[in-house]
Amino acid sequence: MTPHVDVEAAVAVILREDGQVLLGHRPPGKPWAGWWEFPGGKIEADETPIAALRRELLEELGIAAVEATPWLTRTFAYPERTVKLRFFIVRKWAGEPHGREGQQLSWQDLSALTVGPLLPANEPLIHALQLPAVYAITDLAAMGEKKFFMGLDHALEQGLRLIQVREKQLAATALEALAARVVRICQPYGARVLLNGEISMARAVGAAGVHLPASRLMSLRQKPEDLICAASCHDAEELAQAALLGLDFVLLSPVMPTLSHPDATPLGWTAFVTLLNDYPLPVYALGGLLRADMDTARAHGAHGIAMQRASWMT
Repeated sequence: MTPHVDVEAAVAVILREDGQVLLGHRPPGKPWAGWWEFPGGKIEADETPIAALRRELLEELGIAAVEATPWLTRTFAYPERTVKLRFFIVRKWAGEPHGREGQQLSWQDLSALTVGPLLPANEPLIHALQLPAVYAITDLAAMGEKKFFMGLDHALEQGLRLIQVREKQLAATALEALAARVVRICQPYGARVLLNGEISMARAVGAAGVHLPASRLMSLRQKPEDLICAASCHDAEELAQAALLGLDFVLLSPVMPTLSHPDATPLGWTAFVTLLNDYPLPVYALGGLLRADMDTARAHGAHGIAMQRASWMT
């Protein structure tokens, strides 16, 4: 059953190029005074979410949003009311943020917050915000071992930090050996590796997580709590299952025609954005995309893009 919503709000994750985000301290006299939050406020009856966001940022912080893209929508039940929060990521703005309502502001490193507590509706988003913009998928079958590992080394040096080991052609023993090798190579960089395969194998090789194909997603009854858990989705039913299980993120594909699945009908960006309406999890767009498509993907609600062949181009 869809919960009754008392208030809808537009919320800004204001993100600097160095990765820090802006948090505000709720001043005395407001509900939840003393708690920290992402800036934002109520969407009025005659406003679109983006219009409300722009108004709130001007009123609260004295800045004009230049680049704001939709991210997640989450509903949270506080004791006094239930709120639907429409989160946007703001990467460019005009002006210098300052507390126009007497609130204290603080730029924070997501991996090491020095303020708190965060509002209960905001705190769960910290891990999601730390997901990189690019999710790379291994392509050993097409590249061959030597070329692939050269590509992996180069990509890690260039900043790649999230990788899925997906090699359906390999027997279990060979897949386990490959995944363990990729994990070892990625560890010094702090890059996280997810295994497309069995949950038990992901644990055995020391992977940070597991990536579930759609068929496995639909049969899963509980998210493994000790692993990052992601899944491949292609339609509304699969997206709903991932949200119900509270997975960490999903892939939605294929957005565009792709060589790996030539017979699949691409979603296109119109269907992609429709499927993400009110969606609560970070979504990577997959299928026929290049790094140059990042801005387009974000404009349509994606957290980032996933790539196979294009990840390893040097």
